[in-house]
Amino acid sequence: MTRFPYDQFAKDYLTELLQPLGEVETSRKVAAEIREIDLYFTPAPQLTRDTIELGLLGKLAAEPALIEPFRNAATIAEIRSCMNKLFDIFAESKRQSKVEKKQIAESELPKLWILSPTASEGILNGFRTSIDGENWGVGVHFLGDYFRTGIVAIHQLPITQETLWLRILGKGRVQQQAIDELEALPQTNPLRAKAIDLLLSLKTTLEVNQNIDTEDRELIMRLSPIYEQKLAESKQEGIQEGVNAERRRFIEDLLRVRFGSIDGELNRIIEPLSLLSSAELTPLLVQLSRQELLDRFL
Repeated sequence: MTRFPYDQFAKDYLTELLQPLGEVETSRKVAAEIREIDLYFTPAPQLTRDTIELGLLGKLAAEPALIEPFRNAATIAEIRSCMNKLFDIFAESKRQSKVEKKQIAESELPKLWILSPTASEGILNGFRTSIDGENWGVGVHFLGDYFRTGIVAIHQLPITQETLWLRILGKGRVQQQAIDELEALPQTNPLRAKAIDLLLSLKTTLEVNQNIDTEDRELIMRLSPIYEQKLAESKQEGIQEGVNAERRRFIEDLLRVRFGSIDGELNRIIEPLSLLSSAELTPLLVQLSRQELLDRFL
C-alpha cells in the first residue's frame, strides 16, 4: 500500500484543525535540492493558545512549526531527511534576515515535529532524545535544544482528551481507540464533524486501492458503520437533499480517485449512479472501467 492516501489524509486533517490557529502551508518547497515540507504552520499572533480545543496538537502549534506525519514508523533516514528540511528553513531565514538587516532570535526559528505512529527505543536512543514529562508528558521526545526537533511517538501517548487529535493519526489499535473516542464526542463539536468527514474520505480512497493490507481493511471496516450511520441519520431526519449530496460526494470522490478528474461524460452518470444502493454502487465503481460505466449508464 502506498503512503499517498494517508499522507494526503494527514495533510488535510491537520490543515482543517490548525487553520483557526494561523496560516497553514502544505507541500512547501525548500531550497537546495527540491524538497517538500508536509505542513508548515505559522500561528496567528492574536489568538490565545489555551482557547483552542486541540490539546497537545494545539501545544505543538504554539509557535512556527514544520509538521511531518508518518503512516508507518519514521526511519532513521526519514528523520534525517526531515531535519535537513528544517536546516534548509534555518538557512533560508538567515538569508532573509541579511536582506532585511535584522537579527532572528533562536525562539523565532520554527520547530520540527515528527509524528510517528511508533518509535523504537533504538531510534530514540540513536538520536539521543530526552523527555520533559513535567511539561509535555509521555510520548514526546526531544533532540538537543539547538536541533529544535521533537519526535511524537503516538503509540506512547496517554489515552486522554488532550492527545485525541494526535492519536487519530496513529495506527492499528491506537487509531481505532481514537476513532471510538471521536465518535463519542458530542455531535455539536465542530472538530468531530471535520475529522469524521476526512476519515470517511480516506475510507473511500482506500476502498478503490487494489493493494490494501490487513490494517487498511480493518480501518475500512471500522469506518463503514460511521458512514452508514451518517446516511441513516440523514434519512431519519428527512433531509433527503443531504443524503443525495453525501452520496454524490462519495461517487465523485471514487470517480476522481479512479480517473483523475470528472469530465462532462462522467458528470452525466453521477445522477443514475446515485440511485443505486450502497451494495450495488461500490462494486460497480471499483470494478468497471470508464468505458463500461459510460456504456451502462449513458
